[in-house]
Amino acid sequence: MSDAKYSVGIDLGTTHCALSYVDLNADSDGEQVVQEVFPIPQLTAPGAVDELPLLPSFIYLPHGTELAPGDLTLPWAERTEYALGEFARSRGALTPIRMVSSAKSWLSHSGVDRRADILPQDAPEEVARVSPLRASVQYLEYLRDAWNHRFPDAPLNRQDVIITIPASFDPAARELTAEAAEQAGYHRANLLEEPQAALYSWIQGSLGEWRKQVNPGDIVLVVDVGGGTTDLSLIAVVDREGNMEPHRIAVGDHILLGGDNMDLALAHVIGAKLAQQGTQLDPWQLRALTHGCRVAKETLLIDAEQDTVPLVVPSRGSRLIGGSIRTELTRDEVRNTLIEGFFPQVEASARPVARPRAGLTQLGLPYAQDAAITRHLAAFLGRQAMAAQELPGFQERRQGASFIHPTAVLFNGGIFKSPLLSERILSNLNSWLASEQAPPARLLSGADFDLAVARGAAYYGKVKRGGGVRIRGGTAQSFYVGIETSMPAVPGLEPPVMALCVAPFGMEEGTEANLPPQEFGLVVGEPVRFRFFESSVRRADEVGVMLESWSREELQELGEIEVTLPAEGRNFGEVVPVRLQAAVTETGTLRLEASPVVGEERWKVELDVRPQTH
Repeated sequence: MSDAKYSVGIDLGTTHCALSYVDLNADSDGEQVVQEVFPIPQLTAPGAVDELPLLPSFIYLPHGTELAPGDLTLPWAERTEYALGEFARSRGALTPIRMVSSAKSWLSHSGVDRRADILPQDAPEEVARVSPLRASVQYLEYLRDAWNHRFPDAPLNRQDVIITIPASFDPAARELTAEAAEQAGYHRANLLEEPQAALYSWIQGSLGEWRKQVNPGDIVLVVDVGGGTTDLSLIAVVDREGNMEPHRIAVGDHILLGGDNMDLALAHVIGAKLAQQGTQLDPWQLRALTHGCRVAKETLLIDAEQDTVPLVVPSRGSRLIGGSIRTELTRDEVRNTLIEGFFPQVEASARPVARPRAGLTQLGLPYAQDAAITRHLAAFLGRQAMAAQELPGFQERRQGASFIHPTAVLFNGGIFKSPLLSERILSNLNSWLASEQAPPARLLSGADFDLAVARGAAYYGKVKRGGGVRIRGGTAQSFYVGIETSMPAVPGLEPPVMALCVAPFGMEEGTEANLPPQEFGLVVGEPVRFRFFESSVRRADEVGVMLESWSREELQELGEIEVTLPAEGRNFGEVVPVRLQAAVTETGTLRLEASPVVGEERWKVELDVRPQTH
């Protein structure tokens, strides 16, 4: 990587992408670096290209006769088959069945084939579809082409690229993101968790002043509410030989709850208002209204002088504005819907509410059932009550606490441009802390809500080369592989499964772990299943620990992998005695390798990657 001129950070977001870069050759002093945000050229109307700091994560798949020649021309391409960015978002609001959105959420959904062409989900047969993986590749290809057009002498495939992901992404989603980067020509990209990137950006942006806002012994809660997900992380500040060193000690579950849910909630508020006036919206119109509410929400949350935003809902079969439905969204509707619906005042003991589910349901994203982010936060802090106990300087405090006590909070995500929402979360948290006689948490100021993740990722690339403050952490969970026990056949009873720890909590990227010299049987030449588990609470388990039983709160099962391992000279269905080795790659994905006790083969299993011998 010595020939790289830039460290490039890419925020591959659910609703927006952003790109920032640091000049690696410029003189810098630790946290003070020469950093820029890349203005992304994109279509804002047919044939009109503007440069914007954010690239909306939307793809529009037009009908063959819908647009005129040249309408989709970009500075680096005279002809494209689809629109991507701002024009895709605005056009898709009028024809949502032709718009790909939330590809990042689909990429993390283990219940679907993420390589299959399933998006847009409810598109009719005549609309071309793409897979969640392919959509992610297209976003990255677009950013690559835009970069290469501006910097032809420093192509992106020769730079140090850092792509951000939710901290709660499981190894399969991490591996798919890394695969998308590889397909897009990013041959030396690394992954970084978004809350860590936000904290890196805050550290770098403070110009060294961050040391005056946090102290050894602090626990920083990072609350990252994006377009499609809510990401919660805890970072402890440790005194390491006189220097402050941040350690990421916990991450929350992958919660599909964010700005998209808020837009839909506002659309239903407007739909109910129109229904009272005698106008009933159909599902197609409600989707179009949802995209209109996104823009209106952002305006009303940020602009204190604007009380209403007009909305236009297209009528079925009408291309005329006169055939559309006109209404408006008010500031009070936004505040009441978002604050009381998504950030209610709750107790520290509150937990997300699970409603009874219907026996049949539409196949779609596994959205959170409870929209209250404050209840998800309370559950996260309660589950991590002992997360800092093993760190020096943290053992004596908080004995008997029902939840971990953050001392500082950093917010990330565009919705927090409105202080109403951040103040509501801080108010909830501080009421919980007061109930356990703990001091209130303070707000870390100076966050860049839209661009922090991209900026922090670019700065991290500089940090990796030895400049600046490094956040320590490794894997955010312990990982286990299922081992089927040997037992006589019993009708109606499957053999019990034990869980073997192959990667402990905190295992650093780019490291390997040799399991104890225990032999296992590996079935080759016929279809088999690999079951993987993760735990965010079993922090003391070491490599090789075997669990015979566990509670639902301790271990969660990840998506199983069905594969046929090559036999290559062995009998099909043969059980080969093997020893195991695990590794966490530089991109943060989990790899499990099996080598025979006798023989030279080597079988590799990565989550969501087809195994192979080599």
